[in-house]
Amino acid sequence: MVSNASNTHYDSFNLPALTIGDLQKRAPSVFATTPFCNTSPNYRFISTQRIVSTLLEAGFEAVAAQQSNARGERSNFARHLLRFRSISLPRKFNDVVPQIVLINSHDGTSAYQLRAGLYRTLCMNGLLARVGDFGVVHVQHRGNVIANIVDAALQLAGGFSAINDVIDLMQAARLTESQRLRFAEQAFAIRFQRFEVKPAVIPRQLLEARRELDRGDDLWRVYNVIQENMMRGGITYLNRRGRTSSTRGIRAIREDVRINTALWGAAMTMLTRV
Repeated sequence: MVSNASNTHYDSFNLPALTIGDLQKRAPSVFATTPFCNTSPNYRFISTQRIVSTLLEAGFEAVAAQQSNARGERSNFARHLLRFRSISLPRKFNDVVPQIVLINSHDGTSAYQLRAGLYRTLCMNGLLARVGDFGVVHVQHRGNVIANIVDAALQLAGGFSAINDVIDLMQAARLTESQRLRFAEQAFAIRFQRFEVKPAVIPRQLLEARRELDRGDDLWRVYNVIQENMMRGGITYLNRRGRTSSTRGIRAIREDVRINTALWGAAMTMLTRV
């Protein structure tokens, strides 16, 4: 649980519960005390710090935090992403830890977002999941924001069994070589759709497992291998000058959410076709 204590608690899956000091170092914009000066008069400012405190009281603990790079004064109000674990949930579903992902900014560029998150302990990757209408909630900066966010977080925490059922189906679904390659091609298009000049990466490279336990043809492992390769980067290729280069990992919050959301959607589509 987040506290002012200097020690950090680790659970059996090595996911540290962050202290207030940790949060201040990793995402200082969480602690903004005023909104950015150019926000709309209709914007209701509520510091994410208050949301964090309320979520702690409701039985959650923060385990990850980051904020977007922003220039100048705006950096104090930048978009930030926090991952929470509910202490009332089982520590693990299959090989993932269920999480609640909170996204916000204090510059008026986004509503509060709450998303169903998964932390895969094997590769230490953060995933975003959605099943039907379950998995994402937007809360506007108006009305009883704090109560609405806590209600949404509890709603998400109570629905993770649906995600667990989907993971079971993904583990049972076997993909042919052509299906795996098609999935990799879709993932390549998602990852590099905004590039005017695509890197000379072969989609098949996204299927290369980084550890023995990830080798297999079930949809769950194929999805996680592709997701890790996309998000972590490090895939080598020859650039236009004939030199060896490598893809970059994803650091920006917007891209993290966009890619993870689209990739999960592609996996769900693939699941219906197996």
